[in-house]
Amino acid sequence: MAEAADIQGTPSPARRWLRRTGALLAGAPLLAALVQLPAAVPAQAADSDTVSVALDSLSPSAPTDGDTLTVSGTVTNNGKQAVTDAHVDLRVGSQLSTRSAIGSAARHPDDLNASLGTAIGGKYTEDFDSLAPGVAEHFSISVPVDQLDLGQDGVYPFGVSLSGQTSAQPWEQVLGIQRTFLPWQSSEADTRTRTTYLWPLISTVHVTAKTGAGELQTPVFLDDDLAKEISPGGRLAQMLALGKDLDVTWVIDPDLLASVDAMTRSYRIQGAGDSTTAGTHQAVAKQFLADLQDTVADKEVVALPFADPDLASLAHNGTSVTGSLSHLKDATDVAATTVETVLHVTPSTDFAWPVNGAVDPSIIKVATSAGADKVIARSDSLQETGGLPYTPSAARPIGGGTTAVVADARLSTAFQGDLTKADAATLAVQQFLAQSLALNTQTDKERSIVVAPQRMPSASQAQAMATAITVLQDGNWSQSQDLAAAAKAKPDPGATTKIPSSSAYPSALRKQQLPRTAFEQIARTQDKLDNFQVILTNQSRVVTPFGRAINREMSTSWRGRGSEADSFRTGVESWLDSLIGQVKLIDKSETKLSGRSATIPVTVQNNLVQGVDHLVLRLTSTMPTRLEIGGKAYYEQPVEVSGGHTQSVKFSTSANANGRVEVIAQLYTEDGQEYGDPVRFDVKVTEVTPTVMLVIGGGVLLLVLAGFRMYTQRKRAAARRAEEGDGPDETGEDTPEAPQTPETPEGLETDGPEDTGRAGNSHADEDRLQEESVARSGADDPEQPSDPTPDTASESADPSGTGERVDR
Repeated sequence: MAEAADIQGTPSPARRWLRRTGALLAGAPLLAALVQLPAAVPAQAADSDTVSVALDSLSPSAPTDGDTLTVSGTVTNNGKQAVTDAHVDLRVGSQLSTRSAIGSAARHPDDLNASLGTAIGGKYTEDFDSLAPGVAEHFSISVPVDQLDLGQDGVYPFGVSLSGQTSAQPWEQVLGIQRTFLPWQSSEADTRTRTTYLWPLISTVHVTAKTGAGELQTPVFLDDDLAKEISPGGRLAQMLALGKDLDVTWVIDPDLLASVDAMTRSYRIQGAGDSTTAGTHQAVAKQFLADLQDTVADKEVVALPFADPDLASLAHNGTSVTGSLSHLKDATDVAATTVETVLHVTPSTDFAWPVNGAVDPSIIKVATSAGADKVIARSDSLQETGGLPYTPSAARPIGGGTTAVVADARLSTAFQGDLTKADAATLAVQQFLAQSLALNTQTDKERSIVVAPQRMPSASQAQAMATAITVLQDGNWSQSQDLAAAAKAKPDPGATTKIPSSSAYPSALRKQQLPRTAFEQIARTQDKLDNFQVILTNQSRVVTPFGRAINREMSTSWRGRGSEADSFRTGVESWLDSLIGQVKLIDKSETKLSGRSATIPVTVQNNLVQGVDHLVLRLTSTMPTRLEIGGKAYYEQPVEVSGGHTQSVKFSTSANANGRVEVIAQLYTEDGQEYGDPVRFDVKVTEVTPTVMLVIGGGVLLLVLAGFRMYTQRKRAAARRAEEGDGPDETGEDTPEAPQTPETPEGLETDGPEDTGRAGNSHADEDRLQEESVARSGADDPEQPSDPTPDTASESADPSGTGERVDR
């Protein structure tokens, strides 16, 4: 079963003789058994899954001269029969010369039909008398590296196999195998790859738009999951602990920093309905930030735009919605400030990182629209088309002063999947190291390679990543480099700079994008916020939490979580609507006018903590011919209401006719935008009635009759004088004479000269009585619009002071 052709180098004559003798002795019983078997049965068992082999540990992962390799794991009998004469062997295959060959071998690590490699044999095995069905047995084998017969530097297939026999197949055979890779760099390489590894510190969205009413604006969290992530043993806590001793570039979402920083003070956890509970992990948050500050104090930090916006979703579905790109600019602007405030380091904000490094022209355009001039792409998106026999450096000029930093796809995806089991993590580490070494041996050119892993590695994935990076840092073929240096490295002239078309964007990623409706809802929320903030006396209390919430609505972390994303956006908009509704008009019932002029009060209520101003209240009559407000169809007054108060605004009205009139009260912002819902109520004019009009007409008639009587009396007096010879002069006018005693009215007797005086005063008395009658009738007349005093008690039309306190 030995495959001498797969071994680099020549074993000693003694070892060759021992191997051949052992093979002959082992094969004698097998040959005897084969005589009794049908010719169609192959030498190797039909049941290839009889035994599973798990390779839990391989140390050192990249051995050098003089090392001893220790391999440990478990073997498990999955069959129904016991395996006897079982033994574990270590196997080495022939060198793999290309990266694609490594990838092909990694796809079938337990295939018995693939090349098995040569067993080391001898004392470097572990024997089991019997493997019972369903039982896992542990093994551990240590072998000096010089016993592996490794040849020149490079990558070798390395396997652990379990051989034995069963009662159904009573001959020795390989019943299970697990393959991996052994990177072999015996001494320091002449040219070492400069490797940049991104260490992402990113989480999902945790903070809502809600805040408490106090001065500190206590934040409200969606849940307490972030506390679990940053607590000892949590995902982010392990990322921080593992990355502390690694030479990596930290890529941080500022939203994570802002959220943890908010947890260091009082915070609330959203419950069912409108209920909240107090958060209790302040100490954990403080410790996490303190450790992070110490860790990144002398490290390169790249700040993503706030909340890590989904650039591809924005490019494909958001740019057609007005205002969407402005949110990306806002998220970029606030990123540096947040990192500097929380971590006390100055980050780089020059890099944009689309999901999985997948790019097309629209993504590049959006990514650079907010100021970034470097886009982190990946080699499975921006693929090489020039036929280069090696992997080029990461930096590529793609026009317009923009650099694409192309991460290596094989290295970047090495730690995906479930790595909770030790054997899966070990295989991932060995494959990563094998690809890295194979890349270095491709050419003697010095290159800068970037590794951009998944955004949110699990704790087990992070542990495997840290193991591999540690080996690279201590290895003979790689040296660490920060991302800024990789982006500035001299581009390879043969590397492709052509951005793939939009049709090349992976359909699996496209299905996870935020839809256009999401951006339309974001735009609607922003419009409401813009209209609301103009009336606030302390805008930052609202603009800041809602601005950050809108950034979170565009987060990359919503990919694959469409329903959660929709729920979050709806929650943000609903909360904003609730705050807007705290400033409103109080409903009014029907109002009756007790006269032709009156004052109508309209009450504005402000249940916000802060005051509002820059509001205008308009009162409109739907029938201005019947009821005028301020002398016209509508009238406006400015409104200013303190926090937690109400304000009554009074409007002067005048009625021209009786009947019912609908009046509309509506708040407006100073720029003419409607604010809130209108209040409609009826005004019933009850005093301008037919009875009132009859009284008015009667008074006028009395005045006319009194005037007519005075006129006839004067005419009669003039006629009497004419009969007595005191006619008019030639001019036609009466000549002034001494006063004459007027004629005594009919029926009135005189008693001589004393009575003359009384008779002479009778007309004067009658005139006085007529004037008093007119005065009395005028007292009952309804007032005219010009009357100084209205029937209804006079009220000021100005706003009433600071308002009344609202019971809350």
